Amino acid sequence: MADMIDWSTEYDIFHPDYIGDPFTIWDELRGTCPVARTDKYGGSWLPTTYEDVTAMARDIEHFSSRSISVVPPLHDGAGTGQPVLPLTIAPIGVDPPVHTFTRRGLLPAFSPRAVDELEVFTRAWCRELMDRFVSKDDPDAAVDYAQQIPAQVIASMLGVPTNMRDKFTGWVRAILENAVADPEGRKEAMIELRDFFVSQVEDRRTNGLGDDMISELIKADHDGEPYPDHLILGMCALLLIAGVDTTWSGIGSSLWHLATHPEDRERLLREPELIPSAVEEFLRAYSPVTMARIVTEDFEYKGCPMSEGDRVLMAFPAANRDPSVFADADKVIIDREHNRHVAFGAGIHRCAGSNLARMEMRVAIEEFLARVPDFEVADSSRVTWAGGQVRGPRTIPVRINRSVDS
Repeated sequence: MADMIDWSTEYDIFHPDYIGDPFTIWDELRGTCPVARTDKYGGSWLPTTYEDVTAMARDIEHFSSRSISVVPPLHDGAGTGQPVLPLTIAPIGVDPPVHTFTRRGLLPAFSPRAVDELEVFTRAWCRELMDRFVSKDDPDAAVDYAQQIPAQVIASMLGVPTNMRDKFTGWVRAILENAVADPEGRKEAMIELRDFFVSQVEDRRTNGLGDDMISELIKADHDGEPYPDHLILGMCALLLIAGVDTTWSGIGSSLWHLATHPEDRERLLREPELIPSAVEEFLRAYSPVTMARIVTEDFEYKGCPMSEGDRVLMAFPAANRDPSVFADADKVIIDREHNRHVAFGAGIHRCAGSNLARMEMRVAIEEFLARVPDFEVADSSRVTWAGGQVRGPRTIPVRINRSVDS
């Protein structure tokens, strides 16, 4: 039971109670132990206030991004200390100067103009999904819709087969969601993912480059030198993993909210111009991502004696629920005017794909409401959430009011 756990010294972001209701836990910690500590998974610190999370995220001198996984990386077992896959997960998993030039290289693909061009493709795919969705007897807003959108978009950007969506989803879930429960499955997924991108890179080098992102990474250089393979493969892996699970969690959380809060759903139908504002509020209230940092040297942070090598979890979702920064922080206010949320992080590692994620969430909501204006959760006991690195709904069985179904 949650009341038997001392979350200040035993927090576990994979625990069912934490996954089910992290909000109450964060509220408790902010008032009693704003930077908590646990020995689980090799030990880590958990800041829960907006001030602490953003300060740590911006302090690259003391908090390195060389390991961003909540769960420590798997090692090869040969006593070398090397990770199973020695890939460079840039730009999010590296520090400057590698971070600087790799992030700069990605930004054009995620610019407002590039995202505007992708919107046509995304909207067409959402409409195709909704054609199938409305014909189902027992539709699931997460499985049949939210989880199908980002994988298709990212696959198109990377220039890889879109019919592998289910495989991509399986890899992402094994690497993030099931990292603790099934470490062997995590390892296998990482190797499969690596081998897939190795074959994609080899194919382009043999048969010619295209205009997709993998080809662009092969063509990229820094100071006149091409990117090494471990960097190209790591960036491909990041684009797939970060571009899929985080966004489908954001879309799924938004649809779950609209299914359980008819007043907000009805207002968006009356005032569709509020959808962009609602997207920002859903991002704040249901932020999916917690990132990790590594302490670079022994030092004390506000009385917390941190040691070199300690892991710190950047609880951006907790920061976004801090009542000292957000009025009525625990309420979802779809027309909130002042919304300085950090769902996309803070500092130099702020998400490069935020424009794309926002577009996908907005279009997904618009197209869902256009076809299914009246819906609700069919069975709340069947709604499931994933936790750990990325929190979001994995199943949302919904009931459609067919009398108004268009």
